[in-house]
Amino acid sequence: MASTTTTPNPAATEAPLMISVSGVRGIVGATMTPVVAAQFAAAFGTWLKRRSPGDDFVVCLGRDSRPSGLMINRAASSGLMSIGATVIDLGVVATPTVGIMIDRHNAAGGMMITASHNPIQWNGMKSLNSDGLAPPVDEASQIIERFHKRDFEYVSVHKLQQSRIDDRGNALHVEKVLAAIDPEPIRSARFKVVLDSVNGAGCVAGRSLLEQLGCEIVHINGDPTGQFAHTPEPVKENLTQLATVVAKEGAAVGFAQDPDADRLAIVDENGTYIGEEYTLALAAWRVFKRSGGGATAANLSTSRMIDDVAAKFPGSSVERTAVGEANVVASLKSKHGVIGGEGNGGVIYPPVCWVRDSLGAMALVLALMADKATTVSELVAELPKYAMVKTKYDLSNIGGAAVVPAMLQRVAEQYANERMNASDGVRVDFADGWVHLRPSNTEPIVRLIAEAESETRANELVKSFAACAGL
Repeated sequence: MASTTTTPNPAATEAPLMISVSGVRGIVGATMTPVVAAQFAAAFGTWLKRRSPGDDFVVCLGRDSRPSGLMINRAASSGLMSIGATVIDLGVVATPTVGIMIDRHNAAGGMMITASHNPIQWNGMKSLNSDGLAPPVDEASQIIERFHKRDFEYVSVHKLQQSRIDDRGNALHVEKVLAAIDPEPIRSARFKVVLDSVNGAGCVAGRSLLEQLGCEIVHINGDPTGQFAHTPEPVKENLTQLATVVAKEGAAVGFAQDPDADRLAIVDENGTYIGEEYTLALAAWRVFKRSGGGATAANLSTSRMIDDVAAKFPGSSVERTAVGEANVVASLKSKHGVIGGEGNGGVIYPPVCWVRDSLGAMALVLALMADKATTVSELVAELPKYAMVKTKYDLSNIGGAAVVPAMLQRVAEQYANERMNASDGVRVDFADGWVHLRPSNTEPIVRLIAEAESETRANELVKSFAACAGL
């Protein structure tokens, strides 16, 4: 699959505080400050308290390895304690680990201090409910409203609770993954794996999982310093080191995590980046192969490959959702889905947790390789070939977020006679491809994604939609 990312209008201004169903993100020292962190945590904690019986409730708090993480963590901890929460500090862990530890502590919810794939100057906060998953849209909106209104329920000194440390998160996460798969075929295969943890939160647990799966590991950027060795988003142009090392070492596969370890990209045994879109397709293939099929969910920006994989197993189904793991999870839970995720390399495997999880994704891909006794490139060759073009446009030069509704309306009117889904921006499906235009939840940009059977056709779709939208 050919995949490119372009930025026709580079960002020239500092981003505002981004608040959405995905959480809150901003520039450290500008829009993301200790005050903002404490207030957002207090809003989230107040929302949790309203849903928790009694006065004593627990919140798990984790962070990725960013240099600003400890500062934001302590501010968030103060905000949570100020409204009466007992805070369990997990330290530097992956986002899915927080979900797992919520279950372990029977907590009311959890919070992860991370800006995911954003550069080092960013940081943010993700909220997780008592099920260890991102709150659905209506509940996330309640948290956001409390934050905007400064509607916090502070407690008196006599009701303040304590904070304590639990450093078992990484080990327990690995245990959950191993229990959810059959590790023996992987151990027997003795795969050589190159892991790029981009100096993020997945360093410790990622290495531990691969060690316990019997893999020979070459770990690059494996110290959780938060000083990212390359631009952290796990896309082709940022993974040249991984591709080179895989080819040089003769490894079976290369895996790339993002800073909070909820996304996974893959490089095949030849050192070829296969693209984030393949992560969900390959993981789902392994799950369907073992389960005989089932329901799955993927967002509107995800490749048709998930549909192709599901079609291999009669009775399987794919439901498309708005972008955001909360939306995917809501569909999975309602359909009793066996796996789901997003085309950005995010795999949600319910037996492990209800959060995108790079560890579960690695284990499932290795299990598929072992079960089929084949290479990554051979697995890719069994799937239909598509070309996907991903573009993003900075809004600051064309009027900001205020121009988005009119932009979407023009596209909807132009393609009114085609198959359309307007649940998140506008997606239009054609016989030979599809296009999705939507504002980002996490950055001040709009994304325009097209997929077709050739890169030429995908680029044609992007060009025509961009022109229609006025981009």
